[in-house]
Amino acid sequence: MAAVDWFAHAELAEPAPAPRRRRPAVERPKAPVRSRRRHANRRVRSPIVWMTLFATLLAGVVAVNVAVLRAHVAVTRLDQERAQLEAQNQALASELSAASSAPRIEAAARRLGLVQAPAADTSYLDLAPQH
Repeated sequence: MAAVDWFAHAELAEPAPAPRRRRPAVERPKAPVRSRRRHANRRVRSPIVWMTLFATLLAGVVAVNVAVLRAHVAVTRLDQERAQLEAQNQALASELSAASSAPRIEAAARRLGLVQAPAADTSYLDLAPQH
């Protein structure tokens, strides 16, 4: 085989097909002629399509990962804020408990000049309606 045959067009490099005998009674419709050039274009286009599809999918995966990372950062920030607010609530509850304790109220009453009533002078009223 000569080197010139390697670079010749596909139609020129192949030997011509032998003529076939056809039956005259039944005539079939001719099939479209497919060239090798069209098939070669498909071979070139197919990897490009797959690479583009794969690159698009990878870009989608990266975008989803970035969105998940941002959501995780927001959740972490909110968890820290929640923990800080819970600590403030506990401090306020402790302060309220200390402010409403009996010894503190008694000391405030004494400063105002109030004294505790003797136990003998204490009586109870029944406010429930009588039938």
